[in-house]
Amino acid sequence: MTFFGRFLRQLVFSGLGLFGFTAGLAQTTIVINADLGKDTISRHIYGHFSEHLGRCIYGGYYVGEGNTLVPHTRGIRNDVVQALRKLKIPNLRWPGGCFADTYHWKDGIGPKEKRPTIVNTWWGGVTEDNSFGTHEFLDLCEQLGAEPYISGNVGSGTVQELADWVQYVNFGGVGPMAALRTSHGREKPWDVRYWGIGNETWGCGGNMTAEYYANVYRLYATFVSSSWGNSRIFRVASGAGGGDYRWTEVLMRDIPHGLLEGVALHHYACNWEKKGSATKFTEAEYFDTMKRAWHMEDLVRNHTNVMDRYDPKKKIALVVDEWGGWYDVEPGTNPGFLFQQNTMRDGVLAGMTLNIFNARCDRVRMANLAQTVNVLQAVVLTDEKSMIVTPTYHVMEMYTPHHDAVLLPVTFASPEYTYGGESVPALSVSASRDKNGTMHVSLVNVDVRSGRDVVIDVRGRKLSSVQGRILTSSKVQDHNTFEDPERVKPVDYKEAKLEGSTVKARLPAGSVVVLSLK
Repeated sequence: MTFFGRFLRQLVFSGLGLFGFTAGLAQTTIVINADLGKDTISRHIYGHFSEHLGRCIYGGYYVGEGNTLVPHTRGIRNDVVQALRKLKIPNLRWPGGCFADTYHWKDGIGPKEKRPTIVNTWWGGVTEDNSFGTHEFLDLCEQLGAEPYISGNVGSGTVQELADWVQYVNFGGVGPMAALRTSHGREKPWDVRYWGIGNETWGCGGNMTAEYYANVYRLYATFVSSSWGNSRIFRVASGAGGGDYRWTEVLMRDIPHGLLEGVALHHYACNWEKKGSATKFTEAEYFDTMKRAWHMEDLVRNHTNVMDRYDPKKKIALVVDEWGGWYDVEPGTNPGFLFQQNTMRDGVLAGMTLNIFNARCDRVRMANLAQTVNVLQAVVLTDEKSMIVTPTYHVMEMYTPHHDAVLLPVTFASPEYTYGGESVPALSVSASRDKNGTMHVSLVNVDVRSGRDVVIDVRGRKLSSVQGRILTSSKVQDHNTFEDPERVKPVDYKEAKLEGSTVKARLPAGSVVVLSLK
C-alpha cells in the first residue's frame, strides 16, 4: 500500500484531513462536524525550544545587562520578547538538546563574575561563560508568559544534582537549596512543572540502550519530587529518534506509569546525507522535504499505537519536543551554529505538522519547534540590534486560535501532490471550536504547482460570517531578510465565500490559510 493509501485510511480516525483536486475534479468537499468533538488541542503543542547553540541564547534572547545598543530588560532583548508574546508561547524548553547533558546548573547561578566557563563541545567548541543560567531563563519565561520546560542532565550529571535543581527552583520552605536561591535574589520559588529526564539518551545523551535508560529514568524520576510545590511535576522521558518504536515499547513496559507523565519523540524533516540550501532549493528538494515532513503522521500514529497498548486511557502524553526542518547553514557562518534562513517552504512545513499534532491531540499534548531564535527553523532572526520574523513565525501566530480549542472531526478524500513518480498528500486541514463557539479552520496547500478549489460543508450549526488570513508568496523560496523584512507576511484572505452552510475557497499553490467561521 502506498504512503497515500495508508494515510487515507487514517483520515476518519485521526481527524486529520487532506484535500485538493486531481485531473477532472474542480473542487473537493470537506465535511466538518461543528457540533461534535471531544478532545482539546492543548496549547502546549505550540511550544518552542531554545538551546545553548550558536546565537540562539547569546545575541538572540540575551545581550547582557551592560549592553547599551539593544533595548533590554535585565539583559533579555525587548524586541524578541515583544515578538514572541504575540505567539502566546505556552512553554519553552531549555538548555538543550545535546548541550543539556553537559550542563551543570550550579555553574549558571550567583554573581556572573564568579561563574565558571566551560567549552560547548557540541556546538562550535566556543566558550560558554554561563552568564545565562537558571535565573535568566526563568526571568525570560516570566517575561514571555511561558511555562518553563527544563531538560535535566542525565548524561554527565547525577541524581543529586537534578534533585537539587528541582528543589532550588520549586521549594518554598526552609532548606539548603531554597536558602541558596534566596541568597541569589529570588525568595519566591518558580514552581516549574515540566522536567525532561535526559535528552536523546540513545545518542548524544549517553548512547544508552532502551533497557538501560529505562532503569536510569526510574532512578532519576524517583528523586524528581512533586511532594511539595503548587503543581504536580510533569516528567518527560527521553524518547525515540524517529521510527524506533521498540524504544517506546521498552519505556512504556518497564517504567512504572506513576513515574511517567510524558514520552518524547524527535523528528526532523531532513535529508541527513544531503541537507541542501535553506533558500536555493529545487522542486525535487522541496518535495523530498515535504515527504519527510509528512512522515510525522506515521511516526505519531505508530508511537501512539505502542503507547495505547500499555496506556489505553491515554494518561501519558506523547511529547514531540524537537521537530522542524534542517538544512545547510548559511554560507560564511559557523557550521556548528546551525544558522539557516526560513522560507515559505518552512511555513508550509509548520502548518502541516501542526495540523498533524492537532489531529492527534488525544495523545500529543506537548511539542517544541526547534529552535526559537537564529537556529534551525527559527521564528525570529537577529543581527546585532536588528530583528525580523520568519514565515514560520507567521504560521505559529495564525494558528493561535487552535490553542486549547476543541478538535472538530473533519473528513474528505485526498488527492496527491506528485513529483518524480512519488506522491504525498496535497493539502492538510485542521478544525477547532474555541470557548466562544467560533470555528477556526487551518488549511495548507503543499502542492507548489496547483491551486486547490475547496468547498467546506459545515454540519451541525448555522454560519453567519467567514473571515480569513493567508500566508503565501510568489515563490516557495521567498523569505524575509533584514533588508526586506516583510516580503512574506500574512494578509487578509478574500477568496472565501459563504453560501448557506458551506464555504467555497481557492487555495493558491504553496499557501497556508486560516479561516474564522461564525
